[in-house]
Amino acid sequence: MNKTILSLATFMLLSGPAVAADVLNHKSPYCGCCTEWTKHMQEAGFNVQEELHKNMNPIKQELGITPELASCHTAQIDGYVFEGHIPAEDIKAFLENPPKNAIGLAVPGMPMGSPGMEYGDKKDEFSVYAFNDKGQVFEYRHYDSK
Repeated sequence: MNKTILSLATFMLLSGPAVAADVLNHKSPYCGCCTEWTKHMQEAGFNVQEELHKNMNPIKQELGITPELASCHTAQIDGYVFEGHIPAEDIKAFLENPPKNAIGLAVPGMPMGSPGMEYGDKKDEFSVYAFNDKGQVFEYRHYDSK
Protein backbone atom coordinates (compact mmCIF):
# COMPACT_ATOMS: atom_id res chain seq x y z
CA MET A 1 0.00 0.00 0.00
CA ASN A 2 2.86 2.41 0.73
CA LYS A 3 4.17 1.91 -2.81
CA THR A 4 0.74 2.80 -4.18
CA ILE A 5 0.58 6.01 -2.12
CA LEU A 6 4.15 6.91 -3.08
CA SER A 7 3.40 6.26 -6.77
CA LEU A 8 0.24 8.35 -6.61
CA ALA A 9 2.03 11.21 -4.84
CA THR A 10 4.85 11.14 -7.40
CA PHE A 11 2.35 11.14 -10.27
CA MET A 12 0.51 14.12 -8.78
CA LEU A 13 3.74 16.08 -8.39
CA LEU A 14 4.86 15.31 -11.92
CA SER A 15 1.47 15.92 -13.51
CA GLY A 16 1.15 19.50 -12.23
CA PRO A 17 1.55 22.47 -14.53
CA ALA A 18 4.45 21.70 -16.83
CA VAL A 19 4.90 25.38 -17.61
CA ALA A 20 6.40 27.71 -15.07
CA ALA A 21 8.06 29.83 -17.72
CA ASP A 22 9.07 33.37 -16.93
CA VAL A 23 7.16 35.96 -18.93
CA LEU A 24 8.20 39.57 -19.46
CA ASN A 25 5.06 41.46 -20.49
CA HIS A 26 5.72 44.89 -22.01
CA LYS A 27 2.63 47.10 -21.62
CA SER A 28 1.35 50.62 -21.21
CA PRO A 29 0.85 51.77 -17.62
CA TYR A 30 -2.69 52.78 -18.62
CA CYS A 31 -3.92 49.51 -20.14
CA GLY A 32 -6.26 47.46 -17.95
CA CYS A 33 -6.84 44.67 -20.48
CA CYS A 34 -3.10 43.96 -20.53
CA THR A 35 -3.19 43.53 -16.76
CA GLU A 36 -6.12 41.12 -17.18
CA TRP A 37 -4.07 39.10 -19.71
CA THR A 38 -1.22 38.98 -17.16
CA LYS A 39 -3.67 37.52 -14.62
CA HIS A 40 -4.83 34.96 -17.23
CA MET A 41 -1.22 33.88 -17.76
CA GLN A 42 -0.54 33.66 -14.02
CA GLU A 43 -3.63 31.52 -13.51
CA ALA A 44 -2.26 29.21 -16.23
CA GLY A 45 0.98 28.71 -14.28
CA PHE A 46 3.27 31.33 -15.84
CA ASN A 47 5.48 33.65 -13.79
CA VAL A 48 4.75 37.12 -15.20
CA GLN A 49 6.67 40.34 -14.72
CA GLU A 50 5.21 43.51 -16.22
CA GLU A 51 7.45 46.21 -17.67
CA LEU A 52 5.69 49.52 -18.25
CA HIS A 53 6.36 51.69 -21.32
CA LYS A 54 4.70 54.95 -22.31
CA ASN A 55 5.58 54.22 -25.96
CA MET A 56 5.30 50.59 -27.05
CA ASN A 57 6.35 51.17 -30.69
CA PRO A 58 10.13 50.82 -30.13
CA ILE A 59 9.61 47.54 -28.24
CA LYS A 60 7.39 46.14 -31.01
CA GLN A 61 9.86 47.17 -33.72
CA GLU A 62 12.81 45.69 -31.84
CA LEU A 63 10.97 42.37 -31.39
CA GLY A 64 9.76 42.09 -35.00
CA ILE A 65 6.07 42.93 -34.54
CA THR A 66 4.70 44.36 -37.79
CA PRO A 67 1.74 46.78 -37.76
CA GLU A 68 -0.50 44.00 -39.15
CA LEU A 69 0.23 41.81 -36.10
CA ALA A 70 0.15 44.58 -33.50
CA SER A 71 -1.99 44.61 -30.38
CA CYS A 72 -1.64 46.41 -27.06
CA HIS A 73 1.02 44.37 -25.21
CA THR A 74 4.08 42.35 -26.19
CA ALA A 75 5.46 39.49 -24.11
CA GLN A 76 8.74 37.60 -24.22
CA ILE A 77 9.10 33.98 -23.12
CA ASP A 78 12.18 31.80 -23.63
CA GLY A 79 13.40 33.89 -26.57
CA TYR A 80 10.01 33.94 -28.31
CA VAL A 81 7.63 36.88 -28.80
CA PHE A 82 3.91 36.82 -28.00
CA GLU A 83 1.81 39.74 -29.18
CA GLY A 84 -1.62 40.53 -27.83
CA HIS A 85 -4.39 38.54 -26.20
CA ILE A 86 -3.20 35.01 -26.95
CA PRO A 87 -4.81 32.21 -24.92
CA ALA A 88 -2.33 30.64 -22.47
CA GLU A 89 -3.09 27.16 -23.84
CA ASP A 90 -1.86 28.26 -27.28
CA ILE A 91 1.34 29.62 -25.76
CA LYS A 92 1.90 26.38 -23.85
CA ALA A 93 1.37 24.33 -27.03
CA PHE A 94 3.73 26.61 -28.97
CA LEU A 95 6.46 26.38 -26.32
CA GLU A 96 6.17 22.59 -26.21
CA ASN A 97 6.45 22.27 -29.99
CA PRO A 98 7.38 25.52 -31.79
CA PRO A 99 6.63 25.56 -35.52
CA LYS A 100 9.80 25.49 -37.61
CA ASN A 101 11.39 28.96 -37.92
CA ALA A 102 8.60 30.65 -35.93
CA ILE A 103 9.65 33.39 -33.54
CA GLY A 104 6.29 33.84 -31.89
CA LEU A 105 2.52 34.13 -31.91
CA ALA A 106 0.18 37.10 -32.30
CA VAL A 107 -3.47 37.98 -31.94
CA PRO A 108 -3.79 41.26 -33.86
CA GLY A 109 -6.03 43.95 -32.44
CA MET A 110 -8.05 43.36 -29.32
CA PRO A 111 -10.82 40.85 -30.11
CA MET A 112 -13.72 40.75 -27.67
CA GLY A 113 -13.72 37.53 -25.66
CA SER A 114 -10.01 36.81 -26.01
CA PRO A 115 -8.10 36.48 -22.68
CA GLY A 116 -8.11 39.87 -20.99
CA MET A 117 -10.86 41.16 -23.29
CA GLU A 118 -13.78 39.29 -21.75
CA TYR A 119 -17.12 41.05 -21.77
CA GLY A 120 -19.96 38.88 -20.50
CA ASP A 121 -20.56 35.99 -22.89
CA LYS A 122 -19.69 38.01 -26.02
CA LYS A 123 -16.87 36.60 -28.09
CA ASP A 124 -15.59 37.75 -31.48
CA GLU A 125 -14.13 35.36 -34.00
CA PHE A 126 -10.33 35.62 -33.99
CA SER A 127 -7.19 33.83 -35.06
CA VAL A 128 -3.82 33.27 -33.44
CA TYR A 129 -1.01 33.64 -35.97
CA ALA A 130 2.54 32.29 -35.92
CA PHE A 131 5.21 34.43 -37.56
CA ASN A 132 8.90 34.34 -38.39
CA ASP A 133 11.66 36.92 -38.74
CA LYS A 134 11.16 37.09 -42.53
CA GLY A 135 7.65 38.51 -42.16
CA GLN A 136 5.89 35.26 -43.03
CA VAL A 137 2.66 34.64 -41.13
CA PHE A 138 0.35 31.63 -40.91
CA GLU A 139 -2.74 30.81 -38.90
CA TYR A 140 -1.84 28.79 -35.82
CA ARG A 141 -5.32 28.43 -34.29
CA HIS A 142 -8.79 29.82 -34.95
CA TYR A 143 -11.59 30.67 -32.51
CA ASP A 144 -15.23 31.06 -33.58
CA SER A 145 -17.53 33.75 -32.25
CA LYS A 146 -20.35 33.06 -29.81
